[in-house]
Amino acid sequence: MPPRPLPIEDLAASLPAKGRLIGVDLGTKKIGLALSDVERRIATPLLTIARTKFAADAERLIGEIARFDCVALIVGLPLSLDGTEGPRAQATRAFVRNFAEKSPTPVAFWDERFSTAAVERSLIANDVSRARRAEVIDKMAAAYILQGALDRLAAIAANNSPPHIGGRS
Repeated sequence: MPPRPLPIEDLAASLPAKGRLIGVDLGTKKIGLALSDVERRIATPLLTIARTKFAADAERLIGEIARFDCVALIVGLPLSLDGTEGPRAQATRAFVRNFAEKSPTPVAFWDERFSTAAVERSLIANDVSRARRAEVIDKMAAAYILQGALDRLAAIAANNSPPHIGGRS
């Protein structure tokens, strides 16, 4: 049976001390990817994949996981504004369920509400042209999603670290 997506807290407990994560913004036409550094502090936009068929999309994602020796995926879950799951969230869950049959890479979902809108506002504020925004929005949304998860993982690690006793830190 393929592995199920993990809650972020369980993913945190299962990760090695160092290793890159890939953030995924799964759209209907494109898949945006972002990559963390090995210390999992900073998310950087990586690339955008034009979606074709599931098998080809999954193989491309598997290739990127191998290329960067990634230890897990953070997949944006497109919840509705009220937190419920609509058709896009169900399609994302189906993609991850099918992907788990092809790859043992651990996966955690991250609430992606407002990610694309936040990235688009930032790009507009920085006077990025409409054409350029269309080129980069998906991979930048993936970086926004991944950075949120990295920040949460850092908070989990800080809460689980042993207390510092005496001396300077």
